Amino acid sequence: MDTNDGWAEKSEKEKNDRYSSNLGFINHLSNREKSGWKASQTNFTTGVRGSIHTNQFLTTLESLGVTNKNTREAIRNRTVQKTLSTSDMILKFFLIALNPKTEWTLQTLPTEIANKNMERFNLHLQPSRM
Repeated sequence: MDTNDGWAEKSEKEKNDRYSSNLGFINHLSNREKSGWKASQTNFTTGVRGSIHTNQFLTTLESLGVTNKNTREAIRNRTVQKTLSTSDMILKFFLIALNPKTEWTLQTLPTEIANKNMERFNLHLQPSRM
């Protein structure tokens, strides 16, 4: 969880460990085929609560060729917004799974998602009985 000390460093290590064999394999094939390519791994770590180590994030973007400071800042801001939005959606679906009342669950979702999924699965609400 991104409130724990060292969460970003731990996440970076886990990512590097997880994909090191893939990276090694790609570089091995590249060397064997004499392609001249060298693969590397660049991680962007964002916590589930929208946390980002700003300096690391911006430096990583710069190393990938995003040289304009305003552009890097805009990318960082958008990343935080999208992370929080995705986390919010996951929590809403979790609450829906826990609550069997259809009317309530539909109210918690954005209208466009509720309507699209109602149509997609051919669902129709029964009129309320009074």
